[in-house]
Amino acid sequence: MGKTSPPIIDSPSPNFNERQLPVSLIVLHYTGMESCAAAHDRLRDPDAGVSAHYLVAEDGTIMQLVAEDRRAWHAGQSYWRGIRDVNSASIGIEICNPGHEWGYTDFPAPQIDSVMALLPGIMARHGVRRDNVIGHSDIAPERKTDPGELFPWQRLAEAGLAESIPEAGTDPNWSDKGVKAALERFGYEARDLPAAVTAFQRRWRPHDISGEIDAETRAILLALLERRSAEELILGNDLPRL
Repeated sequence: MGKTSPPIIDSPSPNFNERQLPVSLIVLHYTGMESCAAAHDRLRDPDAGVSAHYLVAEDGTIMQLVAEDRRAWHAGQSYWRGIRDVNSASIGIEICNPGHEWGYTDFPAPQIDSVMALLPGIMARHGVRRDNVIGHSDIAPERKTDPGELFPWQRLAEAGLAESIPEAGTDPNWSDKGVKAALERFGYEARDLPAAVTAFQRRWRPHDISGEIDAETRAILLALLERRSAEELILGNDLPRL
């Protein structure tokens, strides 16, 4: 499923508390700071009030900041598939990258190798499904853009560590109201529909993040819902056509 995990450096953060929910999600972030060292310091700063379970440097070094049985503070105000206390239900992995503010760049191969080596153990320990390995922008579409369109989700998917991007098939020709309902059914918070569409495209159509609802976006969303229906729940056949 994944490569042998490299050594993990213990680098404790004081920023955690007790979980209120079992772990069912893994949330991937980019740090969005000028340097990995600055991000490391901030994630361990008691005055900052933020943390993650793991931090992965550009060279592939993995640091554990918070024990997996504790609630790290990485998700902020967020939502996924009925869960509003995402911090309680998730493992947070921060991946060092300057992000859109400081010069967004490709993720180095050693870094992604380490992320891929880290994920299988976490997924096995907590029973996290690959469709619940998600990005920060998925759970907070109005606020966040990470890990962003350059993150190699497909590489993770090929290793069974994330959901693959489906082929766009038939356009269901939903109205905007129908798209909102379909996004919510898949798991997104879609109160701000343009923000939710942008987040959806960032993850599922990263080559074209227009924020506009179009035939390809609707078709990809339908394909994802049909896949989820086939694998888990009867969802795809009663989607609204509003």
